[in-house]
Amino acid sequence: MSQFYNPDRRNDWNYGGKNWKLSRSKIDLFLECPRCFYIDNKLGTKRPPGYPFNLNSAVDALLKKEFDVHRVEGSKHPIMEEYGIEAVPFEHANMGTWRENFEGVQYKHDATGMTVSGAVDDVWVNQSGELIVVDYKSTSKDEKIDKLDADWHIGYKRQMEVYQWLLRQNGFKVSNTGYFVYANASIDEKAFDGKLIFDVTLIPYEGDDSWVEPTLLEIKACLEDSRVPKAGEDCDYCAYREAVGKKLLSNKREQTTALAPTPKAVKKDTLF
Repeated sequence: MSQFYNPDRRNDWNYGGKNWKLSRSKIDLFLECPRCFYIDNKLGTKRPPGYPFNLNSAVDALLKKEFDVHRVEGSKHPIMEEYGIEAVPFEHANMGTWRENFEGVQYKHDATGMTVSGAVDDVWVNQSGELIVVDYKSTSKDEKIDKLDADWHIGYKRQMEVYQWLLRQNGFKVSNTGYFVYANASIDEKAFDGKLIFDVTLIPYEGDDSWVEPTLLEIKACLEDSRVPKAGEDCDYCAYREAVGKKLLSNKREQTTALAPTPKAVKKDTLF
């Protein structure tokens, strides 16, 4: 079996198990495809994961170190100065936990009994004492990245809104305005020289977390139902499963027909 993919998990990590939590990524999976979400969280078979983007992870780690210097000093990062942001990185005893995968900011949702979690990249605080959710992104594109207007960016926006909702449920005042720190690797340099040069931009986003509460109720109803839900309209995984399933079923029928014994001729008895 591939070292990157083990399809079936232990029951205590599935819905109803002692270790199961509703992560931010699982919420996004439900909105993308309820069937994949159900197969993953209720039946315990996950989608194949994407290949890990180690360069992106390295950029995230370095940005965290960079902002942490200013967190300790209580000072503005240069990008805050550049964009006129009146805020500093938020200093809090739980900051390390909030950033940790499989931990993150957590809240036990009373209406469903589910523990919702999400690991933030960073949190700033403005002069009014409001927390600002910040997410790091990295890529390499020809054009300057100063807006998030592609259809697939909805996932980024929902991600930030879940974090805003979680912090509010934990009793914090949270600004509707969050920021994406976007690092774009330049390909216009004369040579590689063992390093990448990044153009870093700050993109504001006005979040609206009003969708989170009704979505949690829908997720609870989905998980409590014994029926597998419909596939997402644009789910490539379900489209692949359906296409392959039909081909395998057709092939099995063909093989069964080919291997079936030829009926022997039956001698008819004559009465006269």
